[in-house]
Amino acid sequence: MTDNLNYKLNAPQRAKTKRIVGKVLIYLALVIFAIWILAPFSIVIMTSFKTWQEATDPEFSFFPKEFTFQGYKEVFTYTASAGDFPMPVMLRGFINTLIIIIPPTILGLFCSAISAYAFAKLRFKGKNLLFGFLLLTMMIPGTIMLTPSYMIYDMIGWTDTPLPLMIPGMFGAATCVFFMRQFYSGIPTELIEAAKLDGMGYFKIFWKIMVPLSVPALFAQGLLGFIGGYNDYFGPYLYLQDPEWYTLQIALKSFQGSYSSNVPTIMAGSIVALIPTLVIYAVAQNYFIEGIATSGMKL
Repeated sequence: MTDNLNYKLNAPQRAKTKRIVGKVLIYLALVIFAIWILAPFSIVIMTSFKTWQEATDPEFSFFPKEFTFQGYKEVFTYTASAGDFPMPVMLRGFINTLIIIIPPTILGLFCSAISAYAFAKLRFKGKNLLFGFLLLTMMIPGTIMLTPSYMIYDMIGWTDTPLPLMIPGMFGAATCVFFMRQFYSGIPTELIEAAKLDGMGYFKIFWKIMVPLSVPALFAQGLLGFIGGYNDYFGPYLYLQDPEWYTLQIALKSFQGSYSSNVPTIMAGSIVALIPTLVIYAVAQNYFIEGIATSGMKL
């Protein structure tokens, strides 16, 4: 009887101990994961400040014995023969990347959002069937579509131009439609009905009500699309042969070819290419987290 009473009295203490142990294990796992991710990145940063001799020394050292910015200097000054207006390869690649990814990011986000609004709030025949077909397209591996897509673009004369990287994305993405549809499904239908009673049409409801309410979700999806296009290597590698149109990732690859044995320069180029996405995420991380969280409110 006494043992049973003591067991019940100690139950809160045992529960507290379990919670503490659980938190310790979770934080330990997070620390290990962070080290696993940050250790290689730290080595890349430190190597970018080393001299060529130290970087290729078989005896590894984490910190540079002699800090030098020679690798970064070569990144910003190396100019390949590129038409009548030569400029540093990395700068040209960065400008080309922005030219290629900004239009499809903005227009594609608009098309995806208005499609998601239709799937979430409008009533029309075959809506669920059409949305199911849209979900099925998300299951198709992109590699399966590479050959037929390339053949089509080649037939219409789009190869060796940035058009295959821009035009399709301007019509939206199935993944973005899916997440935005989830967000719009969480907005009360009564709000839409009240707007209709005030004389607002479907597009005006979308533009004046749905878009302002969905700014965090739109920002998150736009950021994901921008970063995906910014980091894309295979698409530009497949369709762009003219150095005038090389994106940042292709320029970095060709840059590595020019400095195949200069490890610090290659590492410096990688860091420079990474900085814009880190800055964007650092500035907009609150919008990004809020947008991802609210996109899953309701299916």
